[in-house]
Amino acid sequence: MIVPIKPFSKAKRRLSTVLSDEERISLVHEMAERVIAAAHPMPVIVACEDVEVANWAEGLGATAFLTDANGLSAAVSNAVSHAGSIGIEEVTVAHGDLPHATGLAQLPEFDGVTLVPDRSFDGTNVIRIQTSLPFEFSYGPGSFRRHKMESKRLGVATLVLTPESLRFDVDAPEDLKWV
Repeated sequence: MIVPIKPFSKAKRRLSTVLSDEERISLVHEMAERVIAAAHPMPVIVACEDVEVANWAEGLGATAFLTDANGLSAAVSNAVSHAGSIGIEEVTVAHGDLPHATGLAQLPEFDGVTLVPDRSFDGTNVIRIQTSLPFEFSYGPGSFRRHKMESKRLGVATLVLTPESLRFDVDAPEDLKWV
């Protein structure tokens, strides 16, 4: 499993209007730890650009993959390529801001691309993909639609799952009421 994580000092800055830096960083740690735990017993690779995050991840038993990629889509793409280069044939990519994450290791087997959208069917919270597939990740607003179109472009089937524990992510201050 791959979990991309920004440097803690930069993560979830949109929450700075309602949380102190210490509260925001604590929340980021808590959510990411929950996602890593939800992957058990799968091995976890934390894709990051920061040594502090790398050391934190390794302290939790994950493997850190340091990348200097520009942006989330590039970082995930680099991490998926890295996973393929070390013999991993399939990966699940889950974002570290899923406060209710459970069951990532129990997603059903599927010979194609598995997508878990956010609660508004706009963003993509989880993707499971073969590492050999030349999938172009495209995160940000509207990513769920773009990821479905990418699967179609590649001619592979798409399975959309909607488990509540994986559809809720924290992006804005109003999302905190659900944490």
